[in-house]
Formats: sequence, C-alpha cells, structure tokens
Amino acid sequence: MSNAAITGAAAAHHAAALANAIKASGAIVQIEPEGFAAILNKSRDPLVVYAEGGVFSVNYQYLTSYKGLTFFTKSRTPLRLPSGAEIVPAKKIWIPG
Repeated sequence: MSNAAITGAAAAHHAAALANAIKASGAIVQIEPEGFAAILNKSRDPLVVYAEGGVFSVNYQYLTSYKGLTFFTKSRTPLRLPSGAEIVPAKKIWIPG
C-alpha cells in the first residue's frame, strides 16, 4: 500500500470517527461567555459541566443544556455561575470538530 493510500485511509477513518462523535453527542452550540451566562440566567437550577483546559494558558470550559440544545463556551476567566446551579466537575470536555 502506498503512502498516499495510507494517508487517504487515515483521513477517511478520521472523518468517519468525527461523524460518529457528532451523531453520538447531538448538536452542540458554541457561544460566547456572555450568551452562556444569559442562558444560565433563564434556566431554573441549571446543570453545568465544568472543566479546565489549555496547553499554554488555562481556559475554563462550560457545558449546559437548554430547551433541548447543548451549549458550550470557553473563557479565559472563570464565569460567575448562578447560586442554584448544579456544577459537575469534569476532567475534560471534548467537543467534536
């Protein structure tokens, strides 16, 4: 098998894995931290998944669900979460794509 065929097969495998990850997770809407905070303020006792990430500098990642959609944001500073929020710490949040 040539290097081009191997590279093509690897790219096809990666594309299929990404498509399967998107199907498994459903639609994820990435928004700015201000929009995320607005959604949390509309929710009663929201559930928020939280993780810290980053390679060269730390970032704060948040995930929540609202009206059947999943929303994700990333911020350089921690967000102020509503007092009624249930916070689930995660080791990592991975968003396909």
